[in-house]
Amino acid sequence: MLRRLLRKLAGPEPVKPVTIPDFVTVAPGAWLDPTVRFSPHEKDRVTIGTKTSIWRQGELCPPVTIGDGVFINRDVYIRPHTTIGHRVSIGPFVKLLTDSHELSNVGKRAGKSIYTPIVIEDGVWIGAAAIILGGVTLGRGCVVAAGAVVTKNVAPDTLVAGVPAKMIRQLDPLRDAEQRDG
Repeated sequence: MLRRLLRKLAGPEPVKPVTIPDFVTVAPGAWLDPTVRFSPHEKDRVTIGTKTSIWRQGELCPPVTIGDGVFINRDVYIRPHTTIGHRVSIGPFVKLLTDSHELSNVGKRAGKSIYTPIVIEDGVWIGAAAIILGGVTLGRGCVVAAGAVVTKNVAPDTLVAGVPAKMIRQLDPLRDAEQRDG
């Protein structure tokens, strides 16, 4: 009880400063939780746009490019060769997995590592715990439902859900813009 009272009187604990590795470029106005990790991958870079926020426990493996005004929730895992456009929202526990392996012989089926890029265009919303596999492009303004596993490209302004993800419906970009601006 006394310890709790003393902590309360002492005020909030100081915020740990964010340590940004030299291979990471962060634009002014971006915010990163101190627990965000960057795993170096050769001499590649991570670029983070202005007014972007990345919440706790995320891990980014370069090369990764993130646009302006992006919101990345907690515990997101982003593998190499990922490009994220502007004004994208990514829910908690999302995995963007660009890496796999060539099929090898019976002694060890997972052969040489391969990376196939992921491209997330502007305005996309990815729900909690979704998984996006390598080689996928998420078209402008599409929505990926929570828990979906995306194995194929998603057209712009489309809602997808399920395992594997399938189109649920086409979204109306004009109506949605009117609601947002109206």
